[in-house]
Amino acid sequence: MASVTGLTFLALCLPFLGAMIAPAAVRHLGHNAAWPLALFPALAFLHFAGFLPDIAAGHSVQDGFEWVPSLNLRFSWLLDGLSLTFALLITGIGTLIVLYSGGYLKGHADQGRFFSFIFLFMGSMLGLVVSDSFLTLFVFWELTSITSFLLIGFDHQREAARRAALQALVVTGGGGLLLLAGLLLIWQITGAADMSGLLRAGGALRESPLYLAALILILGGAFTKSAQFPFHFWLPNAMEAPTPVSAYLHSATMVKAGVYLLMRLNPVMGGTMAWEMILPVFGGMTLLVGTLLAIRQTDLKLKLAYTTVSSLGLLVLLTGFGSDDAVEAAVLYLVAHSLFKGALFMVAGIVDHETGTRDITRLGGLRTAMPLTFAAALAAAISMGGLPPAFGFLAKEEIAAALAQASPWPIVLTIVAIAGSALMFAVAFAVALKPFIGARVETPRHPHEAPPLLWLGPVVLAILGLAAAMVSGFWHAYVSSPMASAVSGKGMEISISLVPHFGMPLALSALTVLIGVLVYWKLDSARFLMAVVLRKLGPGPDHGFDAFISGLVRLSHAVSRFLQPGRLEIYVTVTFLCLAAMLLVPPVLYGELPAIPSRPNMQWHEAAIFLIAVIGLAAVVTARDRLTAIVSLGIQGFAVAVIFLLFGAPDLSFTQFMVETLSVVILALVMTRLRLSTADHRPPLQMLSHAALAIACGLGFGLLLLKATQEPFDLTLTAFFSHYSKLIAHGANVVNVIIVDFRGTDTLGEIAVVTITGLAILALIRIRAGGERKLAANDPDVEEAMEVERP
Repeated sequence: MASVTGLTFLALCLPFLGAMIAPAAVRHLGHNAAWPLALFPALAFLHFAGFLPDIAAGHSVQDGFEWVPSLNLRFSWLLDGLSLTFALLITGIGTLIVLYSGGYLKGHADQGRFFSFIFLFMGSMLGLVVSDSFLTLFVFWELTSITSFLLIGFDHQREAARRAALQALVVTGGGGLLLLAGLLLIWQITGAADMSGLLRAGGALRESPLYLAALILILGGAFTKSAQFPFHFWLPNAMEAPTPVSAYLHSATMVKAGVYLLMRLNPVMGGTMAWEMILPVFGGMTLLVGTLLAIRQTDLKLKLAYTTVSSLGLLVLLTGFGSDDAVEAAVLYLVAHSLFKGALFMVAGIVDHETGTRDITRLGGLRTAMPLTFAAALAAAISMGGLPPAFGFLAKEEIAAALAQASPWPIVLTIVAIAGSALMFAVAFAVALKPFIGARVETPRHPHEAPPLLWLGPVVLAILGLAAAMVSGFWHAYVSSPMASAVSGKGMEISISLVPHFGMPLALSALTVLIGVLVYWKLDSARFLMAVVLRKLGPGPDHGFDAFISGLVRLSHAVSRFLQPGRLEIYVTVTFLCLAAMLLVPPVLYGELPAIPSRPNMQWHEAAIFLIAVIGLAAVVTARDRLTAIVSLGIQGFAVAVIFLLFGAPDLSFTQFMVETLSVVILALVMTRLRLSTADHRPPLQMLSHAALAIACGLGFGLLLLKATQEPFDLTLTAFFSHYSKLIAHGANVVNVIIVDFRGTDTLGEIAVVTITGLAILALIRIRAGGERKLAANDPDVEEAMEVERP
């Protein structure tokens, strides 16, 4: 078992190791580095594929390492049908993406940096889907946001790329904070700090009065990550990333993280009215919005990006529908989507790479120049359109079977699913046929078939989309059924195959295809109609995001101007106001004022020391210039030092003497070196308010000390330090031992503060002296005046 644990941990680390090696590999091997670099995800894929027989047999693998046992925190992973399928998609498609990137970015100056980013992204997503503990889940969740930011903004010299990267980070990062709150709330409700423990908790979460709050927080994280309406706008904008990123992002990684989370939590959060209403409503809206916006686009990548939005909406709809058939449909469609969407994005990248454009209106007749690319595109489009003999056909049949029920709500969802699927059919064949058939159109570059590094990925994925359907029994046994079992929380067996099942599902599939063909036939008219509708609707959520960020920036500026006006006097005044309020308000409100003490019976020399302190205070207040006030201020500290000495604390007294002496010297040095006003020119009203504030702070501290001394004295710490000072620290002087050993870090901090203060003052003096020299160099009269002022 230890060897399996170590190998699994190594498999999880392989992408991060690839990120470390990638820059050096590209420097030495150029674009050929893609082949050895692809071994990192390929080896991880092989390792996880080795778990297929055990997972198919109904087992799960849970392992990891203790991190903070006292808090029940572990770095742990859970492999079952759901997480294993995602792990295989991430590493398998990731291998093809690495190879594709080697050809697509051939000769790019920053190819090594790109490979590092893509490996970090891969490792983050892999860690997310196999995480068992909430802690590791959240850490990898946020890492996917950060690494996607780096990838989307890879071409950082373009403003559009920077904006898209920032937008993705803000939206998904904000959702990550909601997810964190949701996970903490679930931890509080169930006491489970990991997914396996939560799954064993049964219905405890659903029965809690805090269930709805936890659900909303979790959905906030999932909906932002998986681009559900109205957060869908960031995903099409992420197309500013290079095409390998788009292909990977949309097929197997980040955008499916939210769907993964919903599927993972379905056994413990599903089955409620809130779950079965919120998910289908938002999923259905996302499905329709995504497909309608896809029809409007002419850019190949944007058309595919919006259909990804719609596909994610369909997956959320199915996950929330609440039936076993819907779970089976969601599982089948997720795998089918990963295969055909990865292939189609890579095809779009090949077309752009070889022709110089992705505009569908400027493409045509590429079939003869790029036959292999055309074949891969057509096979992937067949799966996306839900036609046999592709795996997408099985998914579409199962979707129709799941939703086709004789009650109002399923009928509404069926209509939504048919409309969305039909529009996706039209978009799929628009991408796969329009650029390749018809008359040859002149393009910026002379088209020709792509090199093997580019066409290998789409060809493999397209073939897999066909092979999985043809050997559906084997595929279901090892992939689909275990995954569906994990999503539903009980054993399930999927048996759908390419053999048609005559009935309502097949009729609905035929209707979907018929509508899709009609839309494809009138695609230009549909595009024009959507353009008119969108113009009438006005700005959408993307514009709203810009307005939100702009308003946030203006608000932050206003708040900063109010809270940070740049005047030290205001900062100090507010600080002391808050201090006085904290010291005086709570005792008055809660009746905790101390009892008035009786007149102390002091010796004459003790009274003399206090009298000296009062005289020093009067000298400070009545001083006519600042230097006299600073020197007089030292009288207070020296008086306190003498009091410490009289009451048997010579060490503390010595420290006080040193601090007061140093303070007076530094302040006097500042006064003589800096051109400050020698006298205090505050108006009387301001001096009165500052005096009142000083009295309030002094009164507050006095009352606090009186209250503290009137409470019973706790000798616990005294006994501890007396007992252990010599035993542990080997020092007889308890005070010194406390300062140097027990409070060594605190003392170091105090020394650091004094040092930083001294350095700051030295910097001020040098800046002032440098300014004077520069001014004198430009004006001889200033130099003469400075010579007169110097002592």
